[in-house]
Amino acid sequence: MTHVRVFDGRRLTEPRTVVIAGGVISPDTSVTGAKVVEGDGMILMPGLIDAHVHLHGPQTLEQLCSYGVTTALDMATWPPQLLASLRNTPGVTDIRSAGTPAIGTGGPHAKIPGMAADAVVRTPQQAAEFVAAQVSAGSDYIKIVAEAPGKGGPNQETVDALVAAAHTHGKLAVAHAATAGAYRMALDAGVDILTHIPLDQPLSPSDIARMAAEGRAAVPTLTMMEGTAAARGAAPAYRTARQNVAALHQAGVPVLAGTDANTQPGVPFQVPHGPSLHHELQLLVDAGLTPAEALNSATAGPARHFSLTDRGSITPGQRADLLLIDGDPLADIRASRNIRRIWCGGTETAPA
Repeated sequence: MTHVRVFDGRRLTEPRTVVIAGGVISPDTSVTGAKVVEGDGMILMPGLIDAHVHLHGPQTLEQLCSYGVTTALDMATWPPQLLASLRNTPGVTDIRSAGTPAIGTGGPHAKIPGMAADAVVRTPQQAAEFVAAQVSAGSDYIKIVAEAPGKGGPNQETVDALVAAAHTHGKLAVAHAATAGAYRMALDAGVDILTHIPLDQPLSPSDIARMAAEGRAAVPTLTMMEGTAAARGAAPAYRTARQNVAALHQAGVPVLAGTDANTQPGVPFQVPHGPSLHHELQLLVDAGLTPAEALNSATAGPARHFSLTDRGSITPGQRADLLLIDGDPLADIRASRNIRRIWCGGTETAPA
């Protein structure tokens, strides 16, 4: 690609040439013998990473890819055979996954139709066995569904044991925490990444300070929280979620973009795969992130926190996950939607 302005994580560069070779970004910018794409001054961005999705089949990957989501971090898909069939599929969105999540005997997740029976972890003694099984099945990190005490999730001792077992295996512990009570439980247990953001009440200043001091990251899934609030007839509650994200960001807590995209019956809101990440970027900017910070929350940020060292920036040797954008997303984040061309691992795919 010639004459493209590259988003380097902070700003746009002067027009330059970027060469793809063997599925990665080449250090050699010579175009001799290459197929040349004239960039006409358009913006070249790293492929987007959605840090919270749910997978339902090959069509999910194709749809995500067509909206420029070149990496998806799945937070619960079962059975393992379905997940295995979606991994390492060339030319479409690359995935990492928690596999089966750990849930309690009650709460909303226990009522999801078709939920895996082995997802239920009743006691601290079961935690190590559950985590070992997920690691054996190929889980990249461990997902724990935390609910406020008494609301049907695993109790504090069990969440503690799940986190400890995850860390013993060298895996990140990621917690679903959609209420202030669940957030505190997850923090007490030592999880690494909290996904969702409370609608019910503001996070306490002490919990926010603890997250910042201990290097925890948040994936607020504002798109899901917005939809959930509306579905419950409590749209004003979304303001609490937005304020919580603003408070985390102001305190220096890393905020990562994720949507909770799903087509799962029985959940509060079905978030479409792909376009929702662009909506999430808008909501993050509305909550106080700059456009550059929002773009980083969907590129370099999740790459760093999930140890995806081969992606998230446009530098030689990185995976060639690239979007060519017509418009300046640093001036107006909505320009991220104006995708003209997409490369996923160096393979070009058509935008939606």
